[in-house]
Amino acid sequence: SLPHRPHITASSDHQHQYCCCRGTTHDTLLRSTNQLQFTSLKRSAKSMGIIIRNRSSSHWLVSTCTILSLWIACSIRSVPVAFSLSASTSGSRSTRRFRASSHANPPPYPVRVAVMGGGNFGLALATVLGRKGVPTTLLVRKQEIADHLNSHHSHPKYMSDISLPKSITATTDPHSAFNDATYVIHAVPCQFSREFLQGVAEHIPPNTPVLSASKGIETSSLGFMADILRDCLGTDRSYAFLSGPSFAREICEGVATAVVIASEDLLLADDLAVLMSSDTFRCFTSTDVIGVEVGGAVKNVIALAAGMCEGLGLGTNAMSGLVTRGCAEMRRLGDTLGAKPNTLAGLSGVGDTFGTCFGPLSRNRKFGYRLGKGETMEEILASTSEVAEGVDTSIALVKMIKEKCRGYRLDLKYPILFGVAEILQGNLSPSEGLEGLMNMPMRMESYDGFSS
Repeated sequence: SLPHRPHITASSDHQHQYCCCRGTTHDTLLRSTNQLQFTSLKRSAKSMGIIIRNRSSSHWLVSTCTILSLWIACSIRSVPVAFSLSASTSGSRSTRRFRASSHANPPPYPVRVAVMGGGNFGLALATVLGRKGVPTTLLVRKQEIADHLNSHHSHPKYMSDISLPKSITATTDPHSAFNDATYVIHAVPCQFSREFLQGVAEHIPPNTPVLSASKGIETSSLGFMADILRDCLGTDRSYAFLSGPSFAREICEGVATAVVIASEDLLLADDLAVLMSSDTFRCFTSTDVIGVEVGGAVKNVIALAAGMCEGLGLGTNAMSGLVTRGCAEMRRLGDTLGAKPNTLAGLSGVGDTFGTCFGPLSRNRKFGYRLGKGETMEEILASTSEVAEGVDTSIALVKMIKEKCRGYRLDLKYPILFGVAEILQGNLSPSEGLEGLMNMPMRMESYDGFSS
């Protein structure tokens, strides 16, 4: 056995073969204990015509030959390849790993990003990338919007006072937007995502990874964004999901922001985190996709309830209690759907909930506030062009709970989520909903048993 086993990370700057190096220079592509990375290597190699058999963790020779095969294949195709080395010590309890700083080692291949959606959050993420010098293309619906973005470097409707980096361009042509994109970011509201994706799916190259920044549950299918993306774009590409307390205006203004990027492909999450992180925008990573999706959907409904509470003038005590109990319902639902409690206690769960419930820029909180003040749904919807995703998500969420959760009187397990849906459907007023919450049966406050 070898006392030091070198791990080699291969990276290519060829436009269509960057996936062979998706680990970037600071990651190791092969580790005997990391099946995720080996699976990614197999998929990348297969695209180049190289078939890698399942390995045995005790046979380093197989991994070495695999790397050499990839290197030879890239050399034959005249594709520049970059290598980085790390060393680990075998035969002892301690392991030495040498990783370079993500800020010191940018991706060695050219990166270009396409952003679907020219709304507030699409503009915000494009700004994050543009400020780092990453060529970014916004795909918008109207030609006049694209022309204004390209000539004035600002959006005529959303955050029009914000100047966008000059590395951002806009187009209405999906083929030109996606043709040579390294990554695609989806920032279209959840309820409009399926129709939009079906219209552009043929233009997105196979295997191009997609990062979704949309949150919610589709009312027609009761599916999360992961389900919609796989239905529309297939299951052969990798997907990632960004969530956390992140108001678009604050991101564009350069205010410090922390988010989480979740993906079943941890290499993709790592690469996106390195690509997007800066001194003012910090990305953490996770593999708990369902946890991030549950938190991103449920927090909008809790924010509606928090806004109603504020609109009724109930004070800080009521608001704090409502949001806390709403987070308990989030954790209970997450447990049922397979989410990790730590995820829901993190940025994409309670973190995003706090921001959305208490932040003055929250569209869902504003919507709930106006309901609490006595305005009707019709009046609010007619007076705003911004989407409060919690409204549609609330109705879909109750249907999902009834479909996937077992038990008698589910409304007693999820009183806030069910109550908000009843108010939005016109069956209760905000004050009646509050009265119902305060008159619920006495019970223990339990955070250990989510099913209680």
